[in-house]
Amino acid sequence: MFEDLKGKRLLVTGASSGLGAHFARLLAGKGAHVVAAARRTERLQELARECESLPGKVLPLALDVSSAKVIEAGIAEAARLLGGLDVLVNNAGVGETEAALSVSEAQWDSQIDVNLKGCFFAAQAAAKLMVEQDGGGAIVNIASILGERVAGKVAPYAISKAGLIQMTKALALEWARYKIRVNALAPGYIVTDINRAFFAGEAGEALKKRIPMRRPGELDDLDGPLLLLCSEAGRYMTGAVVAVDGGHLVSGL
Repeated sequence: MFEDLKGKRLLVTGASSGLGAHFARLLAGKGAHVVAAARRTERLQELARECESLPGKVLPLALDVSSAKVIEAGIAEAARLLGGLDVLVNNAGVGETEAALSVSEAQWDSQIDVNLKGCFFAAQAAAKLMVEQDGGGAIVNIASILGERVAGKVAPYAISKAGLIQMTKALALEWARYKIRVNALAPGYIVTDINRAFFAGEAGEALKKRIPMRRPGELDDLDGPLLLLCSEAGRYMTGAVVAVDGGHLVSGL
């Protein structure tokens, strides 16, 4: 399946680790040509080397998504490296734990700038290129179940992801006429190197009990949904929010 991704030109932001690095490997494994973008270029170069034996290729690109001007230049450079752009995976994101009464302006700005403003201007720059190419395209915004349900001490993050979900729907409405599909993937709790120790401890075990499937997700659990939204398999989907959370959103109160 997903053979149509072979030779497609994709940009994955926030690709230096975690979900973004996994997505870049996954897509290159399907034969796509992927620009992996992030601030940490050393890790991106290492990722590109790791993917050399895959059917597609991964090209590193330094990109800070907190500035609209820098984003526009970065998207243009990605398209130059690839010879065009078919799919954007808007994955860059940051989060911080802090009680709402103590959130500083700097903490608010850093999360809203990357998670919401950065994703909007990346989508806008990508869509402009797709319109010029006149072949349509796909944009996949990586949201979170915290955009639809809340947890304590993550107010700016949850607010930014809720905004990202509504942004997905607004852009899907406006850009459908250009054959640009805009969808969101909303992961639940996914095990990565950052939180692996947490899930092995007592607090992690307590969290697992609140997930109907009684386990956190693995990176591979996101593969099918991401490929669906990036490929022609999802050609009639736009404005959708696909939750991949082991049933967390439908758990009892």
